Amino acid sequence: MFGAPIVVKRGSKDEAEKPFWISYADLMTALMVLFLVVMSVALLAVTKTASDIERQKTEREQDIAKLLNEVEEAAARYPGIRVDKEQKIIDFGDKAHFDKGKHTLTPDQARLLRAFVPEVLVIARNELGRKWLKQVVVEGFASPEGDYLYNLNLSLQRGQRVLCVLLAPPYPDERAMNQGELEQIRELFLVGGYSFNSAKYNAATDSYDESRRVELRLEFLGIGESRPSTKIVPPGNFGRCALGG
Repeated sequence: MFGAPIVVKRGSKDEAEKPFWISYADLMTALMVLFLVVMSVALLAVTKTASDIERQKTEREQDIAKLLNEVEEAAARYPGIRVDKEQKIIDFGDKAHFDKGKHTLTPDQARLLRAFVPEVLVIARNELGRKWLKQVVVEGFASPEGDYLYNLNLSLQRGQRVLCVLLAPPYPDERAMNQGELEQIRELFLVGGYSFNSAKYNAATDSYDESRRVELRLEFLGIGESRPSTKIVPPGNFGRCALGG
């Protein structure tokens, strides 16, 4: 007796030829999606970094503005001293002018500098000062009379004279700066000379008297920058000023 016939089903011709791997179009679509995801992540990272940098710049500008306001408040207690917040300069006006061809300061000028500068040192020691103040440049200037190199040397001597006055022993009726303040002056203050560059002409007096002056320029640290170390300099031993007239 014969059993029921066995029927073998055959797949269609289309099923036999259909590939089991992903099609080229699907592969490209997947790669495109992956590319877009990677680019989106990268763009977010770049945007976040740029936002952080802008935030740090804004915070720095705000902190420096606060510091300059503090310096301006201190200067207001000394008639004649003015703070140019745009240029970041402390202008002493006629309180730090020199006679023609000279680089000496009068006793009153010396008293003013030794009274005012300690207030700047206090600001430099506060939180924002330690964070952003890099250095204070004592800039000397000269009038156009004379040749360039002579005036360059004269302007440097005028800047140096300010440091001589600050580090010199005070008059009996003055408050002597302590050792820490003197060390701070040496760490922060630098001297620069401008010859007769930035000369100031006074039309009312037809003179360049205002050019024979000194100014204090405040320089601030950049983002991520540190104040130069002075640890290799031994404390004390300030020396004495050897400048002549």
